[in-house]
Amino acid sequence: MAVPKHKTSKSKRDKRRTHKKTDAPDVGTCPECGEAKLPHHACPECGEYKGKSVIVKDED
Repeated sequence: MAVPKHKTSKSKRDKRRTHKKTDAPDVGTCPECGEAKLPHHACPECGEYKGKSVIVKDED
């Protein structure tokens, strides 16, 4: 079994991890109400998806 001869430095370790960062999700706008929403998801504000009401919101 292979065993490292020297400790991996913090610099070397962090250079290897540079590509593992995450990006912020892409956010679009709802064509019905104009609020921000994730693509391919129903709008959390009005409940519309592709022009159809898929989530019924109770009006209080």
